Amino acid sequence: MLTLKQFIMKLKDLLKYCLFALITHSYAQELNLPVYTQYLADNDFVVSPTYAGIGDYLKIRANGLTQWVGIKDAPDNQSVYADIRIADRSGLGFSFYNDRNGNTIQTGAKFSFAHHLILDVTSEQYLSLGLSLNVNNFRIDINNFQNYNNDGSPAPIVGVEDDRRTSNINFDVGALYRYKDFFFSLNVNNILDKNIDAVIRQDEPNLLLNYQIYTGYVFGKPVRNGLQFEPSIFYQMFTSDKRSSTDLNFKVKKFGRNDNYFFGGISYRFLNDQFFKPLNIGPMMGLNQNKFYFAYAYQITANGLAAYNSGTHVITIGLNFLRGISNCPCTKTRVRY
Repeated sequence: MLTLKQFIMKLKDLLKYCLFALITHSYAQELNLPVYTQYLADNDFVVSPTYAGIGDYLKIRANGLTQWVGIKDAPDNQSVYADIRIADRSGLGFSFYNDRNGNTIQTGAKFSFAHHLILDVTSEQYLSLGLSLNVNNFRIDINNFQNYNNDGSPAPIVGVEDDRRTSNINFDVGALYRYKDFFFSLNVNNILDKNIDAVIRQDEPNLLLNYQIYTGYVFGKPVRNGLQFEPSIFYQMFTSDKRSSTDLNFKVKKFGRNDNYFFGGISYRFLNDQFFKPLNIGPMMGLNQNKFYFAYAYQITANGLAAYNSGTHVITIGLNFLRGISNCPCTKTRVRY
């Protein structure tokens, strides 16, 4: 008969191999990196390529995200986003990321182009169209795997063939409509199905398509000593298993001299069939001082993992430089002093 200690060890080993199977055969993280509150840190380009080139600066944002602090091998992500306007009506952007979730690792890049159109000058209606090329590298790290259990008994052997690596190229397309202080963007991510080897990887999902909607309204004028309020909604849906979630956000900005401001806000994320059971809820704060930007967001885990971690932390550091005012209102910021 197994002792309690041996039973716990067996249970841990079973969970480990179940997790390995889940990662290699489920609708996992590949090409579907998590979006938390990075886009609220003055970085709409996280959500859609259509924002590339809107504004007066070359804008760079570096994000560090640590999820579920306190849980071993919890997801961890680092990313860099940058975009700049070219000519008066177009923009270029790129992003690089490194994402680790237990023993699964993916790195990659996105290269984006956006073009901005004037629908009506008098009423300030603009339409932006964007396209991103995605390059993603995904692999399973087997360095932490072993072929024996904690009690010394044999375990399923992890061979060289399990050190799975794959690279994929895909595309995102998006559209952004702006009417004065209202905005609505629709983004379609990973529009191509992934090619799967019918013999070796027949159980691997090939449908990576997902949709994202980001909309909101800005109340108040960005003038010196003025306040600005920005409620927004972010919705995402994955076609592979039809799961979807929504973020309800609210931000307040306090403006000072030039382009400087402080901001604070809160975000509430839930699955769309469980509105009163939030996944995450938490505050954020930050500042823009001259060319420097800093933001911090904290999210309390509100599901069953809450008892085992101290939440998710997101830090954003940014720079704004190479200022150049556009001659086209479709790419100008609304900050005027």
